[in-house]
Amino acid sequence: MPEVITRPNPATTTARYTRSNPFPGKLVVNRRLSGPESEKETRHLEVDLTGWGLTFEVGDSMAVYPTNDPNLVEAIIYLIGANGDEPVPVAKTQKGLREALLRNYSITQPTPKFLKAIAHRASAAPLLGGLLDPERKQDLDTYLWGMEVIDFLHEHPSVKFSPEEFVGLLTKLQPRLYSVASSLRAYPEQVHFIVDVVRYESHGHERKGVCSSFLAERADSVPVPVYPSSAKHFHLPEDPGTPIIMVGPGTGVAPFRAFLQERQALGAKGKNWLFFGAQKEKCDYSYKEDFDQFKRDGILSRLDCAWSRDQTHKVYVQNKMLENAAEIWRWLDADGAQFFVCGDARRMAKDVDAALRRIVQEHGGKSVGEANEYVEKLKSDKRYKRDVY
Repeated sequence: MPEVITRPNPATTTARYTRSNPFPGKLVVNRRLSGPESEKETRHLEVDLTGWGLTFEVGDSMAVYPTNDPNLVEAIIYLIGANGDEPVPVAKTQKGLREALLRNYSITQPTPKFLKAIAHRASAAPLLGGLLDPERKQDLDTYLWGMEVIDFLHEHPSVKFSPEEFVGLLTKLQPRLYSVASSLRAYPEQVHFIVDVVRYESHGHERKGVCSSFLAERADSVPVPVYPSSAKHFHLPEDPGTPIIMVGPGTGVAPFRAFLQERQALGAKGKNWLFFGAQKEKCDYSYKEDFDQFKRDGILSRLDCAWSRDQTHKVYVQNKMLENAAEIWRWLDADGAQFFVCGDARRMAKDVDAALRRIVQEHGGKSVGEANEYVEKLKSDKRYKRDVY
């Protein structure tokens, strides 16, 4: 029987872009949102997607594939006594060391393998060897805070690695996920992000976030590889008439800007209430112009902002929720609203969750146990959705 050859339909083929072969986006807008007085450097970024043939929904994230800081790469090459052209393994092929360190390997966070190699070879590192005991994980984490691979190379110049040996102690450079801050219905050929650029000093050296500094400093002149990452648990209600309450301080506001764009483009009639928080209104009010316009257009029904540093006592989004507790309860219980939270998992999301349970208890006339059951049912009914990190 002759072999049947099936040819892909060009109209439906987008498979040339995959997680391992992301789309080469082009950064077209790189604008600072935070004012000069701000303690944070918050940026709005727009990446052109013309010709990509892929899609995403509001609520989804986008994987961004950064390259490492070239100055850090050169410093590491120098410290291990290499010239940068030596061939090293990358996946199932080989690249020059410089190219591999720039694009393929994570060169900031010390791996357990790297730490063991340093401890084994450096006579001056007995302390490190003791900290690698599994029972001393907390001590090791404390010791490693703010330390990067390059610090150990500086501290132990007698320890030498061949280029191949060195990359064997590293892990793969991973993409970073950012919540999309735009709707394809509003910007059909773009994706927007809001990013806090990570910069700090430790052990006498300036440190930079790998992806945030790539976007802020180096992405204007090179491709920005991106690939969508679905977040099925964090999408808008199917019924466009369903009210939504959104809690997104800082860069956690990203998906909610996209939600409002989407609901406006669809002509959705559901009410929309946003709780936004940051340090100071004057210099940290991200997307103020957008939200003012959404209010004028009747898309944003309510906007409550919490400025934590504008008064002597700190005010956060959970405090604003409690100030509006009766109204939140009406939206949830009488109107069937869905409740969304995006942002910091360690503190903010826990505090918001506690505030929500208190509101249900006090304004729903429930016991602690009944309030907890109510909130858990909101979750199981997919009416309480979180994208926290």
